[in-house]
Amino acid sequence: MNENDRSLSVNIDVLLAHLRTLIADARKEAKRTVDVIQVRTCWEVGRHIVEFEQGGQARAAYGKKLLSQLAESLTGEFGRGFDPTNLRHMRRFYLAFPIYDTVRRELSWSHYRAMLRIDNPEARQWYMNESALQNWNVRVLDRQIDTLYFERLLLSSDKASVQAEAEANIASLPQSPREFVRDPVMLEFLGLPGTGKLLESKLEQALMDKLQAFLLELGKGFAFVARQQRISTESQDFYIDLVFYNYLLKCFVLIDLKSGKLVHQDIGQMDMYVRMYDDLKRGESDNPTVGIILCSQKDESVVRYSVLNGSEQLFASRYKLVLPSEEELRKELERERTMLLEQSEAYQADGSDNE
Repeated sequence: MNENDRSLSVNIDVLLAHLRTLIADARKEAKRTVDVIQVRTCWEVGRHIVEFEQGGQARAAYGKKLLSQLAESLTGEFGRGFDPTNLRHMRRFYLAFPIYDTVRRELSWSHYRAMLRIDNPEARQWYMNESALQNWNVRVLDRQIDTLYFERLLLSSDKASVQAEAEANIASLPQSPREFVRDPVMLEFLGLPGTGKLLESKLEQALMDKLQAFLLELGKGFAFVARQQRISTESQDFYIDLVFYNYLLKCFVLIDLKSGKLVHQDIGQMDMYVRMYDDLKRGESDNPTVGIILCSQKDESVVRYSVLNGSEQLFASRYKLVLPSEEELRKELERERTMLLEQSEAYQADGSDNE
C-alpha cells in the first residue's frame, strides 16, 4: 500500500468514526423524543380515565369493565400497547404523579412502569431523580429497586460503602443496544409490527421460523396462536417465543428457545410463564398449560414439560403421545441449526470470492 492509499484509508476511518457517532447520537435523540411523547401520552390517558371514574358513582362502579372495554377498542385501532394491563399502569401513573410538571422528561415509560411498584412516594421520587441524574437505564433501575438501594442508603451510617456496592452491581450488568433502540414497550406504542423479530438474533429468528413450521407440520392438533407474545405482571413484561394451542390435548403449549446452555433460571422462568398463562389465558374447559424449553447449543438441547395444577395422569399420558418427543425436537433443532450455519458460511464465502 503506497502513501496515498494509507492516507486515504486513515481519512476514511476518521469519516466512519464521525458518521458512527452522528448516527448513534441521532438514534438516541430520536428515542428520547419518542420517550417524552410516550410518557406524556400515558399520563394523559391515565388522567382521562381517572377523571371519567370520578364523574359519579355509576362510573366508578364500572371498574374493571371500563378498562376492558377501552382496551378492546384501543387495541383494535392502535395495537397491543393499550391492553388492559397497560391502561391500568397508565391510570396508576397519573395517580402516582398527578402533577405532570413533577415528571422527569429524561426517563422513558419503561422507567415509570418500574417505579410504579414502589409504594413509598418519597422512595419513588428519589429513584426518579437518581435515574435521571445518573442516567440509569431500566435494567439498572430495576436492580437498584430490587436491592432496596434507597432504604439501605437511608439507614446506613456508611453511605459511601453502600454507594460503592451499588456502582459495582451496575458495572456487572451487561449492556445491550436494545436498551436504546429496541425497547419493545416503545415499539408497541408506535404500533410497529414484528416486535419479536427485532428482539432476537438472526440465527434464533431463523430457528424459530423453522420450529414453528415443524410443529405445524406434525399434524397432531397444533394451532398457532402467537410468537413473542407478551404477558405482564404489575411491574414487568415477559415475551414468550412461541405459543400454540393443541385441540387434542385442549391446552396451550408454550415454547421458549435459549441460545445457550439450560440453567435453573430458565426452568423457573418457564414455570412462571405456565402459571401466568394458566391464570390469565386458560379457559374453564382447558387443560393445564404445557411449557417446553429448548436450548440450541449442540448436545445441550433440553426439553422440560411443566404440567401444573394437579397430577392428571391421563392427561400426562396423552400429552406424551401428542407432543413431539425430546429426541424429535433435538434432531429438528440441530438439523436446522447446521443447515442455517452452512448457508451462512456459503454466503460469506461467495461474498469473499466476489470481492
